[in-house]
Amino acid sequence: MIPRDTATRRISATIATALVLGGCTPDDHRGQGGPDGPRPATAPTPTASPSETVAPLAECPPTGVRIRSTGGDAAMGLRALGIELVNCGDRPYQLNGYPVLHVFDEEREPIMLRVVNGAKGITSGFDQPPRKVTLAAGERATAVVLWRNLVTDSTVVATNGEFLTVAPAAGQPAAEVDPDGPIDLGNTGRIGVSAWKKADPSAPVPTRPAPPPAPSAVPSSVSPPDSRL
Repeated sequence: MIPRDTATRRISATIATALVLGGCTPDDHRGQGGPDGPRPATAPTPTASPSETVAPLAECPPTGVRIRSTGGDAAMGLRALGIELVNCGDRPYQLNGYPVLHVFDEEREPIMLRVVNGAKGITSGFDQPPRKVTLAAGERATAVVLWRNLVTDSTVVATNGEFLTVAPAAGQPAAEVDPDGPIDLGNTGRIGVSAWKKADPSAPVPTRPAPPPAPSAVPSSVSPPDSRL
């Protein structure tokens, strides 16, 4: 097992070059990964990298935006996955809130789970509330998906998601994104997501996925991951 101080330093190093984490709010969405959620339309191509799906010359979807993951990071059972939305259309695009997530198993069946706006009960650091974001053509917004690979009850089957879809907001079309590995929720049954935040316009669009930010501290109220993981 990686020492706690080493794991914390490794995650902290990613914060300096990434977005400030989104807000934590008492409100959350229950069952967003349930049967009512949109299912991934097609299986991902194993040989295609996330960057290829958002190449500058790629055709812009009818929604006017592209959504992709920007890579993941993990330590001490804490998982963080960066999400990026690019306005590829020719008119301003507005956001004000949180991405909407749906998780599916290897058979592409929806997984029932609790999606938390912020990361209450998962970790600290998601205390910035959502703000209105207006993206001009070519501008980007980012968010972070967070969960724990935590097993507290050996009698409960651990949940492993294989596919992830993300919508800009409730009621809007979702896009399938690369989760950069299994969404190993243990038996927590929950996943958190930060609010959309406008990316620095001076920062170039990455040609390869970059590690997302992650909280620099783990609250004492959260138990350490099972030693068998």
